[in-house]
Formats: sequence, structure tokens, C-alpha cells
Amino acid sequence: MVVPSGPRPGSRPPGPDPPEPLSSPNRNQEPTPIALSWSGGKDSALALERLRSDPRWKPVGLLTSITRDYDRISIHGVRRSLLLRQVRSLGLPLTEVSLEPASSNPRYEAAFAAGLERLRSEHPGLQDIGFGDLFLRDVREYREELLARLGWRGVFPLWLEDTTRLAKYFIGRGFRAVLTCVDTTQLDGSFAGREFDAGLLAELPAAVDPCGERGEFHTFVYDGPIFREPIPVVIGERVLRDERFAYCDLGDPAG
Repeated sequence: MVVPSGPRPGSRPPGPDPPEPLSSPNRNQEPTPIALSWSGGKDSALALERLRSDPRWKPVGLLTSITRDYDRISIHGVRRSLLLRQVRSLGLPLTEVSLEPASSNPRYEAAFAAGLERLRSEHPGLQDIGFGDLFLRDVREYREELLARLGWRGVFPLWLEDTTRLAKYFIGRGFRAVLTCVDTTQLDGSFAGREFDAGLLAELPAAVDPCGERGEFHTFVYDGPIFREPIPVVIGERVLRDERFAYCDLGDPAG
């Protein structure tokens, strides 16, 4: 059982102001509604915290891709039941994007567009969505091009922030996360299932980004200052998929 422990510091450590979003509303106006692409991992959690602390924005909903045959968060491999517990603790509505296993890019884009339309139907006039991307410019450019075609704008509140500092901030702020997927071509599979903590950071090879931005690993956040209550999880079996990706199954104690 993963048991949250330790204090939750009450304030953000000093540091530079967040980068100016691409579509920042006037500071004298009411906050602009914004959705967030939510993977359940640490970068999503940091992006949500940043948006909630920024008076220019009002997060109104989350968008998550689910691989329907597995009923799990796409890529991260986390059970949908844990996602729903996570979302309830965040107090934000969830819109799901249903994907087939190994979905083609055109099918992904169609499902993503349908998800955005559902979001907009629930929040008329909504046109901004945030992402936890950190520095991969090709990923950002792809998102922006796709969003522009669909009549949306992307916001990247963590863009180009130092990833070593972000990783340490995440831990010091009182967030708790577990590695759920490891790309064994970049990091040893034994890291799957480990707590994302200072000890893990100290053991990461120099070539691995501390936030796993190049896909080295993915996480599930089960506690932290943005949650009303922690999400209990049980560390389960570890399996290797596609002779490359080491997954650690996180169980839901509630079944």
C-alpha cells in the first residue's frame, strides 16, 4: 500500500514568474475559463496547480485519453477507476477521449476533436486548453497546429522551466507519485513502481530527464496540495509490454 506521509508545505518556494501564456487574458478582467489535458501524472498536476494559482485563469474541466479495451489511461497504463478517484479529489469534471489500442493518428485526432466539442458544449465559449509540456518543441507545435484547426488555443504554463528544479519543487511541495511506466530503452525497468522522490532523482542516469519529458517514464499522482484527499493505491505486478515498456499495475483498494 502506498501511504501518503510527510508535511504539505503551504506556500510555493520563491522563483521566477511562470511564462506568459500564449493567450493571456487582461489581468483586470474576470479569469478566463480553461480546460486542462490531464494524464494523471506529475506534469499535469503541476500545470493544474500553476493555472489555479494564476488569477488570469479558471480551470473548469479535465480531458483524459482512455484506451477503451483496457479501461486505462492511455500510455500511462493506470486504471480508469483510479483516475475517477483522482478527479473526484480534484473537484473538477472529467471529459474522456476514448481511443482504440494502437490508435492511428487520424483516429486520435477525431476522438480528441470530439472531446473538445463535448467540453465546449458544457462550457460555451471555451477556447483554451492547458498542457503540461516542458520543452519538446515538436510536440508543442503539433498541438498548436491541431488546436488551431479546431478553433482552440493551447496554453503551456510550465514551458521551458528547468526540469531539475520542477522535479525538486514537486517533491518539496508535498506531491506524491509513483512511476507507472518506464521505457526500458532509456531507463532500467526496475524503476517501474518506485516512488518519485529525492532518492529516485539521485539514482537517475545523467541522460534521463528528471521529469521524464522525453518519455523515459510516466507517473500517477496520488497525493498533493491540489487534492482534497489522497488516493489510496496498491503496488501490483510489473509486466513488460512490447518488449520495451515496463508497467507497474496500481490497484484500487476500493475494487
